[in-house]
Amino acid sequence: MGTNLTVPSYEAATNDIRDIKPLVDIPTAHDWLWTALLVIVVVAVCYLVWRLVAARLRLKALAPAPEPPHIRAKKRLMEALELIGQPEPFVVAVSGAVRSYLEERFGLRAPERTTEEFLRELSESPVLTSEQKETLEEFLKRSDLVKFARYEPPESELRELHTAALRLVDETAPVQEQRMDGAHAPVRGSQPAQPRAIGEVR
Repeated sequence: MGTNLTVPSYEAATNDIRDIKPLVDIPTAHDWLWTALLVIVVVAVCYLVWRLVAARLRLKALAPAPEPPHIRAKKRLMEALELIGQPEPFVVAVSGAVRSYLEERFGLRAPERTTEEFLRELSESPVLTSEQKETLEEFLKRSDLVKFARYEPPESELRELHTAALRLVDETAPVQEQRMDGAHAPVRGSQPAQPRAIGEVR
C-alpha cells in the first residue's frame, strides 16, 4: 500500500513568511542625559516663576495702603496756603483739590468739566445735601471769577474760600476710619453738620 505525500503549494509557503519588524530604539545614556537636563530646566523655570510671584505678593502686602481721598485733599489744601499771596494760582490749587476730591470720593467727573457741566451733574446726584450743593456752587463760581475774570480778591476772601473747601471735605469724609490699634474712631467732621455760606463766621 503506497504512502500519499502532500506537497505544500508555493502560495501557502509564501504566506507563512512574516514581515520584518521595524527596528526598536533603545535609549542610550546620552538620551537619558538630555531628558534629565530638560526636566531640570523645566523645574528650574517653574521655581523661578513661583519665586517672582511670591516676591510680588509679599511686596504688595507690605506696601502701605493708599491715603483716603479726604486725607489727600486736606494735604493739597494745606499746601495751597503757600500760594495765598498769588490769588489766581492759589484759587486754581484750592478748586483743583476740591474737584479731584469729589471725583475720587464720589465718582463725580469734576476735574475735566466746566463749572456749569459739573453743577448740572451734581444737581442730579444724591451724594451731597442741598445745602452742600449750594455752598459748592457758590465756591466754584467765586473761584471762576478769579481764574477767568481776572478778579483779584483780598487775602481775607481767599481764606474764606480755603475754609469753605476744608469744611466741605470734613463734612463729606467717611464716617469712620481705622485706627492703628484696630479700633474705630469718628473722623473729624463725620457728624452731620449744617453747611454755612462762604464767609459766614462760626
